[in-house]
Amino acid sequence: MDVFRGWQDYVQRLEENWRASVTPEDTIVIAGDISWAMKLEDCTKDFAFINSLPGQKLLMKGNHDYWWNTRNKIDRFLSANGFDTIRIMHNCGYRVGNRAVCGTRGWLYNSETDEDRKIVNREAGRLLASMAEAKALGGQLTVFLHYPPVYGGMECREILDILVENQVSDCYFGHIHGQYAAQKALTGNYKGVSMHLISCDYVNFRPVLVADSSD
Repeated sequence: MDVFRGWQDYVQRLEENWRASVTPEDTIVIAGDISWAMKLEDCTKDFAFINSLPGQKLLMKGNHDYWWNTRNKIDRFLSANGFDTIRIMHNCGYRVGNRAVCGTRGWLYNSETDEDRKIVNREAGRLLASMAEAKALGGQLTVFLHYPPVYGGMECREILDILVENQVSDCYFGHIHGQYAAQKALTGNYKGVSMHLISCDYVNFRPVLVADSSD
């Protein structure tokens, strides 16, 4: 990513900020676009870096994660390489403190083609599956997506309706980069859901605190 404006030395900056604010007891959600690798076996270096950082990590799929595979294959890869601080959030949920954490990649807000509609419906199904497991664990329902559910005044209705109908308190998303694009990403309260943009460059490569609901 160093070729993009504002991303110079980003790995060093991210590591310094991460180590300054994250403890081994914390859980970190990385909301997609994790590695440029095309195959899972080529992710070893990137995963080794993530595994070396403090805390437990939950990884989600982004639109550039072409290495992504089935959950079982990724789990086997993590175990075989000793990446014991990394788990995958894919059709599943986790209890983290007082929050029930769930999510999926999501998809475009302006899906019009048959293929796009198919992907949106599939992502909505994955969100529901992840949410169902999170609900069973109890806690304040908190969703992570890669794509924003609202952008430039347009909604991905299939995803947004799920958030609203299930009274999700907070939705965190990435994907959007650059100052101009970030201005079009809706943040703050929208239909009762608090929206948060957490792309690395937007948050200055600093982990964003998701406090327990009791804090």
